[in-house]
Amino acid sequence: MTAFSHNNRWLIVLIILTILVASVLHLGSSSSQVNLSLSQLFQASEKKALIELIFFEIRIPRLLLAILVGFILGTTGAVMQGFLRNPLAGPDLLGVSNCAALGAVIALYFGFASQAWYLLPATGMLGAFIGMALIFLLSGSNHHNLRIILAGVAINAFAASLISIALNLSKNPYAMSEIVFWLMGSLSHKSLMDVGGVFPFILVAFLLLLSSAKFLDALTLGEESAISLGFNLKNEQIKLIIATALGIGAAVSIAGNIGFVGLIVPHLCRPLVKYQPGRLIFLSGLIGSLFMIISDTIVMQVSTTQEIKLGVVTSLVGGPFFLYLILRLGKNHDQP
Repeated sequence: MTAFSHNNRWLIVLIILTILVASVLHLGSSSSQVNLSLSQLFQASEKKALIELIFFEIRIPRLLLAILVGFILGTTGAVMQGFLRNPLAGPDLLGVSNCAALGAVIALYFGFASQAWYLLPATGMLGAFIGMALIFLLSGSNHHNLRIILAGVAINAFAASLISIALNLSKNPYAMSEIVFWLMGSLSHKSLMDVGGVFPFILVAFLLLLSSAKFLDALTLGEESAISLGFNLKNEQIKLIIATALGIGAAVSIAGNIGFVGLIVPHLCRPLVKYQPGRLIFLSGLIGSLFMIISDTIVMQVSTTQEIKLGVVTSLVGGPFFLYLILRLGKNHDQP
């Protein structure tokens, strides 16, 4: 892992403290279903057992998943942008998230997901792995960055069309509505078993991504320079495929298709680490967790009888940001 400067260490401490504050606010948020405050957890009352059940079985798992999902989406986006050296790269724009969603939709469509808890994450990770493998296969032997991005866009569209076919052919209206709501992204109705089910995969994915920090720093000098420094491009590529499949597959299968986090977060963090991709990985994970906690808190606060989906909130933020990024990049290219 690339060493952080003294100022960066203080920045990380400050972000972690902010995450703790945001977590407390998240746990104490009132929602349309339950109007509880965190202070009620420590007060003696006739409903104390019910209050403890709500906090420990509903709200804490939801918070932990917000932290985990935001963390892995942020780190994966940072590594993809560093590896491809393109600020528009990300797991959702390259089709990895849609491929993971397609795998999970297949499990929901055919009823595999109800047979065992691990089948939904497994099919999501399998879909993400196939998507990443296809992207690099279609990009050719030289793996030119532009060809990788174009291949990702094509696979993204193809996976989205297959998801639409699954919805169109669904004979059960209830199953179709379940798939639609799941695709919108949500962290509600999750348990500690869900947290424990995805945590090992997200942890392994993060460690693999973090091990690429020095390679990403060397890659800023060019592929030939990275090879001369002893890095094997094929091994690093395989590592990226495995890490992305594990992390994005686990995140999408548990939370649905939550877009733009992997695109927005690295851009917000990049100036803070002086545009060094190795240092960007961990910081993007922390900001990703914070972004997800804040977004889910907004979901809990503004929802009425029907809860607004988390993916809708992140898209409302990410869509305008993406347009701004395109316009800014266009102006930079137009300048002489």
